[in-house]
Amino acid sequence: MLTHPLVLILAAAASLAFSQEIRVEAETFASQEKTSIRKWETKTGLDASGGSYLQALPDTRLTHDDKLIKGENFTDEPGLMAVLSYKVKFPAPGRYYVWVSAYSSGSEDNSIHVGLNGTWPASGQRMQWCEGKNKWTWASKQRTAANHCGEPGKIWLDIPVAGEHTV
Repeated sequence: MLTHPLVLILAAAASLAFSQEIRVEAETFASQEKTSIRKWETKTGLDASGGSYLQALPDTRLTHDDKLIKGENFTDEPGLMAVLSYKVKFPAPGRYYVWVSAYSSGSEDNSIHVGLNGTWPASGQRMQWCEGKNKWTWASKQRTAANHCGEPGKIWLDIPVAGEHTV
């Protein structure tokens, strides 16, 4: 079970004269699409922020022993299934690092992709959690060939102009 209660987007670009946190509760998404195979559903419990969280269902691959079915319970291409969109107001252009608190209960239900305005930059792909099973864990790591559990500091979105964008 991979669930998400809160997304934290942290501005930390060197070009900014300030550091700005933008917090978005996962359940406040503006729209959901590509739900014919999997869909994010709101659940309660697990000591989630605000009392509720999102879970992608059906969740048919929790461990290495569960069959991997590309396009059904796994996709290495972002934007293909269970896509949530959020309207986020950014105070300034720049690089915003994306942090997500997730509750992962198995070795294989531990990743998401992050995009911007309908695009899926490489810096938002393969966000990964390995540590912190069966508890809420903050992370901002990208799975790479060199590190299956993710390298810190590699998940970000470059915001071209201040204002509202779709994340």
